[in-house]
Amino acid sequence: MRIVPAVAVSFVVAFTAAPACAPAAHGEPADYDWPLHPRPTVTRPFDPPEHDWLPGHRGVDLAGSIGQVVRSAADGTVMFAGVVGGKPVVSVAHEGGLRTTYEPVTASVVPGRRIARGDPIGTLEPGHEGCRVAACLHWGLRRDRDDYLDPLPLVRPTVIRLEPV
Repeated sequence: MRIVPAVAVSFVVAFTAAPACAPAAHGEPADYDWPLHPRPTVTRPFDPPEHDWLPGHRGVDLAGSIGQVVRSAADGTVMFAGVVGGKPVVSVAHEGGLRTTYEPVTASVVPGRRIARGDPIGTLEPGHEGCRVAACLHWGLRRDRDDYLDPLPLVRPTVIRLEPV
């Protein structure tokens, strides 16, 4: 019997964004775009709470301007267009159980309407709490009903880089 020495190979996979919420992880095409054009500045990142019942920031804030057109990030169906807690909100359901939310947005669409990526869904209003510019869009992403995710991986490619250990 001949003994062959084993060769150990180690590597680390580094992600620039959480891949669990990238559309490809759901078997969907990576066909999302920014809801504001030109590409906005992120003024506040996703900051989920440690537990569902604790406060946190369940979305990202994007710098915009008052009256700016807000667009659907992807093809989908408008599920809600109205006021929640005194704030105008639009919610769009997409394939794979994902739902994007946009707030504060005065809707130009109605529930049940099919829309394409980039279609206008409303206009950005002022008054988002904590916004340091004229107006901020709070852009959220949920999987199913209660699983809040960071929406930025929808529009920022996930980079996988192998690093030696």
